[in-house]
Amino acid sequence: MSLLLIPRLILYLLLLTVVTGEILRPRFYSETCPEAETIVRNEMKKAMIREARSVASVMRLQFHDCFVNGCDGSVLLDDTPNMLGEKLSLSNINSLRSFEVVDDIKEALEKACPATVSCADIVIMASRDAVALTGGPDWEVKLGRKDSLTASQKDSDDIMPSPRANATSLIDLFKRFDLSVKDMVALSGSHSIGQGRCFSIMFRLYNQSGSGKPDPALEPVYRKKLNKLCPLGGDENVTGDLDATPRVFDNQYFKDLVSGRGFLNSDQTLYTSRETRGYVKRFSEDQGEFFRAFEEGMVKLGDLQSGRSGEVRINCRVVNTRHNDVLLGDS
Repeated sequence: MSLLLIPRLILYLLLLTVVTGEILRPRFYSETCPEAETIVRNEMKKAMIREARSVASVMRLQFHDCFVNGCDGSVLLDDTPNMLGEKLSLSNINSLRSFEVVDDIKEALEKACPATVSCADIVIMASRDAVALTGGPDWEVKLGRKDSLTASQKDSDDIMPSPRANATSLIDLFKRFDLSVKDMVALSGSHSIGQGRCFSIMFRLYNQSGSGKPDPALEPVYRKKLNKLCPLGGDENVTGDLDATPRVFDNQYFKDLVSGRGFLNSDQTLYTSRETRGYVKRFSEDQGEFFRAFEEGMVKLGDLQSGRSGEVRINCRVVNTRHNDVLLGDS
């Protein structure tokens, strides 16, 4: 082998992730479905034209999927008479959305390459595209995941953090998955795009920590704006922007945290906590550093796997018929 090829080989090997005998790697579908990534991006562009917020909603799916038994598409499964899935878990009900975008992507892929591209990989590609299409970084994703054969509402409830979470609990959660404090802060920057519900901030506005008072970390003018958006007794499903530039992936989210204008408690706590404040300040001052850290964190998040057996679903909302028969005990 030429010595000139060795550095390239080392780099390629570093991009490979071995998962119970399967390998995640870039360009996994280069032979079986060479247009897969182009198809996903085109469908994401269409979704963004229809509703700008939808791409942020799709990006959230990676977090809610990968933390619960790895990146296996389990979050996409609908409930059945025999299975309570993750869609109605405490962190997901009335919150996760845009599943129809994944459906559209899957339909386009099935036309081009039947039974080839997993729903779990669609979530990973679409999340990357959500960032790139809104002005953020673009990176190469590792693919080759299988879709889960089941989902668990309980597992989601036991793992996913609350909007009330503080920095310490978030650090502990991410540490369980070998994600560092820097990873956690950078990945929280996913809130650079999208919106959140009033439901998630009512306690901050009116009864922080049971005090009967608002969160003192809220900048007064911003608090008044949120009071108007989310009045006591109002519709708690009304949504507000997560940062000042909700359609652009940038470091404005971190600038807002520095100025006391974080929407969620779990956001603002990143600046009020000594353990995470330094990263917030660095990312608020250097967008390039934030982008690099976010890319790294998303790749590490995408590596999370359960090691369980899986399949390539034909419909992302249900397991394939042959596995339904097995789960129901039919021969």
